[in-house]
Amino acid sequence: MSRALRVMELLARRPMRASEAAEALGMSWATLHRTLTQLEEDEFLERDAGGVFRIGKRTWLLGSTYLVGHRLLDLAMPMLSRASQDAPFAVFQLVERSEGMAVVLYSHEAQSGEIITRTTYGYHFPLHTGSKGHVLLAYAPEEFIEDYLSGSLVSLTPSTVTDPDRLREILATVRRQGFARTVGDVQTFTGSVSAPVFDADGQVVAAVCAVVSRTHLDEGPHEAVVVDTVLRLTQALSLGLGWQPMRNAAPRS
Repeated sequence: MSRALRVMELLARRPMRASEAAEALGMSWATLHRTLTQLEEDEFLERDAGGVFRIGKRTWLLGSTYLVGHRLLDLAMPMLSRASQDAPFAVFQLVERSEGMAVVLYSHEAQSGEIITRTTYGYHFPLHTGSKGHVLLAYAPEEFIEDYLSGSLVSLTPSTVTDPDRLREILATVRRQGFARTVGDVQTFTGSVSAPVFDADGQVVAAVCAVVSRTHLDEGPHEAVVVDTVLRLTQALSLGLGWQPMRNAAPRS
């Protein structure tokens, strides 16, 4: 990967100053500064008054074209809108895996008017956090899982699981029951339920995630509604992509 792409990928994960980026990438400050300056001049990056670099509008222009004609997104948007009628307190997301991140392609806001922060575009989280990350990691190739778990696993809240052995147990449970549930591990006041979307070959290509205030995940009627809604959504989307349950009885990437 070229130096410029490595820089943009890093800053897409988290805006930072040049000195922080140089340390994270293992580059000299002088070398990185030339790259940052050129990317800023070309509008691929922006720098604020505090010297923090972030993704610029030209990068957004390039990235947003990925969604044009995206078959799964076109299928999902009306379905997520209808699903919000069953669980009006939930934010529904369509999510894909990009390397070690769960990337939100689309987010349908809660119809109840309840504000759930950090659920819209641009908020992407590591795969070991949140139910969507657990689903996407659980169905990744085994080699990828082991490589990921051997790396540095950050804690977003006190409830974030970072122990590799415990995460392996969680991933096995996700594959066994067909969905993931987490509470308070991304934000202390939220929880979520996610399930996989399969393509015609039985491969997991995405996840549907419902993010709610943690009070709704109480193992009572609200939680049952969220789980049922997410499972119905992912089944409908999988069928729309040509998945056949009997032929792909035990899909695993």
